[in-house]
Amino acid sequence: MESLTDSADYLHQTDVNLIQQYVAGDLVAFETLYNRHKGGLYRYFMRHISDTGLAEDLYQEIWSKVVVQAKHYKPTAKFTTWLYTLAHNKLVDHVRHLSVVNKVVVNHDSEVAEGQDTFEVQKMGNESESELISSRVGDALKQCIGQLPQVQKDSFLLKEEAGLSVKEIALVLNTSFEASKSRLRYAYENLRQCIHVKTGRAVA
Repeated sequence: MESLTDSADYLHQTDVNLIQQYVAGDLVAFETLYNRHKGGLYRYFMRHISDTGLAEDLYQEIWSKVVVQAKHYKPTAKFTTWLYTLAHNKLVDHVRHLSVVNKVVVNHDSEVAEGQDTFEVQKMGNESESELISSRVGDALKQCIGQLPQVQKDSFLLKEEAGLSVKEIALVLNTSFEASKSRLRYAYENLRQCIHVKTGRAVA
């Protein structure tokens, strides 16, 4: 049986296959997995922690933890769900004393179709990504993300940086599907309002 030596072959492997190959001793599989998820995970920590050095340390610690705990990974959960659960727990451990008590999220949801598995929203930035990155709106967005209540920030970043579904976010944050959906809704609403206040521009 021919071994996987072509990098293109690795790129087409699923996360589950890659981590299983790594556990079996394939270092290229780990490198592929790392390159696939390093950007989102790095931004996840940088958006949470203003101290760049600390954020980078925590980021590196998570990958070290992945190396150590890879053999314990169960394919019953998506790799990204497992990865960001590790990241979230590490973040909580390090900033627990700075955590903001959330007094903003209302403890009830507006009417949403039952059985909805994903939170459907017009993502800020998909249709006008260059504008968000290069204009005042982009700068305002970064500031507004930093001002979100912690539980909303967690949900928003797991959605936008990790690409997790509401159900997966609920697993990472150990909360209910409805609570996660509500937090996302409020996060998007607060971001739109914040950007409007800072720039005078409405974000649909």
